[in-house]
This record gives sequence, C-alpha cells and structure tokens, in this order.
Amino acid sequence: MAESYFLLAATFIPLLLAPVAYVLGRKAGVNVATWFSFGALAVSTGLLAIPALSIFGDGRQVYTETYAWGQFGDFGLRLDGLSLPFALTIYILCTVLALYSKPYMVHKVMEDLPGHGGSHGPNHSPGHSVSGTTAQTTVVDPQKYVNNQMGLYFALYLAFSMGMLGTVLATNLIEFYVFFELMLVPSFFLVAFYGYGARRRIALMFFFWTHVGAVVLLLGLLAMGFFAGGFDFDTIKANAGQIPEQWLPLIVFALVAGLGVKLAAFLLHIWLPYAHAEAPTPVSALLSPAMIGIGAYGLLRLWLELLTGSYEQYSLYIQMWGLSTMVYGGAMALMQDDIKKVLAYSSISQMGYILFGLGSESVLGVTGATMLYITHGLGKAILFMMAGSIILQTGTRSMSKLGGLAGKMPYTAVIAMIGALTIIGIPPTSGFMAEWIMFNGVLQTAANDMDPLRTAMFAFGILATVLSSAYILWMFKRIFFGKIPEELAHVKDSNRYITATMAAFAALTLIIGVYPDLFLSPVTDYVGGMFEGEEAVLPVPVQAEAASGSAAVEENVSEGEGEH
Repeated sequence: MAESYFLLAATFIPLLLAPVAYVLGRKAGVNVATWFSFGALAVSTGLLAIPALSIFGDGRQVYTETYAWGQFGDFGLRLDGLSLPFALTIYILCTVLALYSKPYMVHKVMEDLPGHGGSHGPNHSPGHSVSGTTAQTTVVDPQKYVNNQMGLYFALYLAFSMGMLGTVLATNLIEFYVFFELMLVPSFFLVAFYGYGARRRIALMFFFWTHVGAVVLLLGLLAMGFFAGGFDFDTIKANAGQIPEQWLPLIVFALVAGLGVKLAAFLLHIWLPYAHAEAPTPVSALLSPAMIGIGAYGLLRLWLELLTGSYEQYSLYIQMWGLSTMVYGGAMALMQDDIKKVLAYSSISQMGYILFGLGSESVLGVTGATMLYITHGLGKAILFMMAGSIILQTGTRSMSKLGGLAGKMPYTAVIAMIGALTIIGIPPTSGFMAEWIMFNGVLQTAANDMDPLRTAMFAFGILATVLSSAYILWMFKRIFFGKIPEELAHVKDSNRYITATMAAFAALTLIIGVYPDLFLSPVTDYVGGMFEGEEAVLPVPVQAEAASGSAAVEENVSEGEGEH
C-alpha cells in the first residue's frame, strides 16, 4: 500500500463532500455552497499537483497508489506523463467553473421557478411573477427554492468532477469502467434537472447513447482481462500476447466503438449537439472540453499502450475517421445560428483533430493529439463561458438577434477572442503548438512511409483548419461586430464571477502557448516510452525542425535516430 494518499484524497474529497455541499446550499445559502465547492476542488487540485511536480521534471516517472481490491485485482491511481495533462485540465476546469456557476445557475434556477414569468435578468426577483390566482396555487419561497436547487447542483457537480478524474487515474479495467459510468450518472441529472428545452428527453438520449457505448466498451474490457489473466493494466500489458489473434480485432472494435461514442466521433455523434446545446452552460463547459476528451485518453491508455501490437494495423482507419469528423463537425458548425450549437459541433470537429493525431503512427502526432486535449479544454471552456455571459445579459443565444456587442461587452469580447484563437490554433495561444506538433507528426509518417494516402489526408487536414477558422470567426463577427440591435443598447459585461473566471483560462492558454514545455516535455517523454521497440512510431530526424523550441522532443529525436 502506498505511503501517501495524495491521489486518493484528490479523487474522493469531492465525492465525500458532495452531501455537505447539498446541506450547506439548503441551510446556509448559495454563496456558502459555491465557495465550499470551490474550496473542495481547489484543495483536491492542490493535492493532485503535489505528485505532478515530480513528473513535470521527468515524463517517464510514474506516481502510483495501490490498494488491495479483491478478485478484480488492485484498486490503483496512477499519475504519469499521459494521465497528467488530462487530470490537471479536468480539475482546473472544474475548480474555476465552480465559481462561474454561481451567477449563471442562480439565474437559470430563478427562470425555472414555478410561476416565474421567464425574465432574463440575472438579478430578477422571481417573487414578482407569482401573482393573482397563481400565487394561491403555487406558493414557493424563492430564496428557499434557489438554495435547494443550488445545493443539489453543487452536489452533482462535485460527484461529476470525481468521476472524470478517477477515470484518467485508474490502473484497472474494471475500476476504469466504474469511474467511466460514475461520471455519466451525475452529468445525466445535471442535464435533466437544469437544462433547456426538452431537457429530460435530451438527457435520456445522452444517457442511452453513452451508456450503450460504455456497455460495448465493457465487453472489450472483459475480454481483455479474461485472456490476459487479470484486469490490472500491468497484467494486461505483460500478457497482451496471450490474446488470441481472432479475438484481437473484436476487442479493438469494442474499445474504439465504445470510446468513440464518448468522443462523439462521426456517426457516433448524434447525442452531442443536443446534450451540449441544451445543458446549462457551466455543465456544457465541462461536458464539451473535459468529458468527451476522456474518450481520447481511453484510446491512448487501453489501446495504444496496452495493446501496442495492434495499433499499426488499424491506425490508418482511425486517421480517416478523424478527418471525416473534422470536416463534418466544422461544416455543421458553419450552418448554425445558435451559439451553443456552433460550439457543440465545433467540439465534434476538435475531437476529429485528436483522432487524426492518434492515427498518425508518430510520437509527434500522438503527443500533439494529447496536447490538443488541453487546448480544446481551455479554448472551448472560454467560448462556452462567453455564450453563458451573452445569455445572461441579452436573454438570447441566436446570433441573428445579436451584433455589435464588442462595444457593450469589451472584456467578454477580448477574452472570447483569446479562446477563439486557441481553437483556431494561432500563436501565442496553446492551440498553435498543439496543432503544429500534431500536423508535423502526421506529415512525418506520410513522408517516412512515402504514403500518398497519408499525404493526401494531411493536405485535407490542413484545409480543415480553414473550416475551423471560418465558423469561429463568422460566429465572432455576428456576435460582437456590426450594428447593435436597439433592445440590446443597455447590455454590459457580466459580473466578476463571469469575467474573472474567463480571464483565468485565457491567461492559462497564453502561458502554455508561450511555454509549451510545461506539458509538452512530460507528454513527449511518456509517449516516446510507450512505443519503444515499435519502429513505425519512433521519431525521425525531421522532427527536430517540426518541434524546435521543445528540448523534450529534440531529445526523443536523438534517441530515435539510431533506429532508422
């Protein structure tokens, strides 16, 4: 058993304190529940950062906590160069968005108050809308109603955070699946209770699609564990050669299909535009950047690392799937009028970029795909928060009813532009380095193999970035430039809970853009180690130019040159 419990505490503190957040919300009010939830997540993030500091210095270093679990193997939590960017991104997003949730969710809960007239003002008092005969039939204390609803919201929010972190730290197939499902349950209730439109129907569709995907994934995990003689990751990796050849394609299909639903890749994406558009905005800002990207982590950990020998055989098809997802998501985003639907389809497109990199057969490509998770997490969170700010201040999310808001909401416009540049991949944001590395990895494999199909896909992938720029800039123009509608003449920036939290993510994407080695070095070290001995995925000398400025990548290049 591990001597320290940093990861165990970081994972389970939010879950254990979720009932406390509920009680505090009901008894002490929204402010106390908000700051309590923020504090719980901040402490958990700090505990996670303690072992992370050693990994920043050496990406090959692994920090593991293991506890006896029974017939399924050991219950373990593992932080290494692969899980580090996912874990930190998840908890940083969850911590900051807890503060953002306060003004937005109070406004949303007030709108849902029985007898409420549907005012869009964030400080509107719902008590005035209960009058006449309605007041006789639906007597609701507004403050008590808001407190109860917000207490439940933060309890579900904390449980959701725990599920996402546990999934990326798991060291056992059954443990991975349990956490994978645990993040689905609270997210289902968050959409069903606090969403927009036909929220219960949409939540059920979200639950059905993702649960079916999880069951397909479970079948693959059970087969892996059965043939390998155990469910621990180390056991699977050591005994992967014992999996019969006729079963391996079926297992890979189950992993890719099950995790592809979570990724919302093309043909498995049906649920995402509805769930992300109709979820409350703080939840959208977690579902889209943080949760769906965990599908990419699952592919990296369960397939590329544990079943390395099968990767080369299917990587080309993953890359083709990624390209089609990039183009479909971008094209659909370009046709939307609803801001949140633009961002939802954008998320599909961005997951295509990650799949595109995962299918590259290159350390650079896989590293870039992993970095894209961080980039998408920060950039898309900023843009969803922008959408929430606009909904709060204008009462609409239809771009045809907006325009000219840059003069009325200057802070929101500037911060949103940083988020937009992150998604497009423009320096000095983190998006530039992630896309630069990923595309160079794709080109490296195409050039090394002299493969015309991979070369053509690289070219189409570059063209897809133009599509991404088009829908992001078109959205930005329609919202912030042009003539402002008369009814929006009174609009102003949202309060500091909104603008300060958006600014925090904007600062972080700029810091990583200027100093990408913060995450790039441990990720590159670990991904390079994953494929040692697999010549097809080792770097070639062209990488030295592709990732100039990253000492970690250059070091891997020098190690790989002897293989070619």
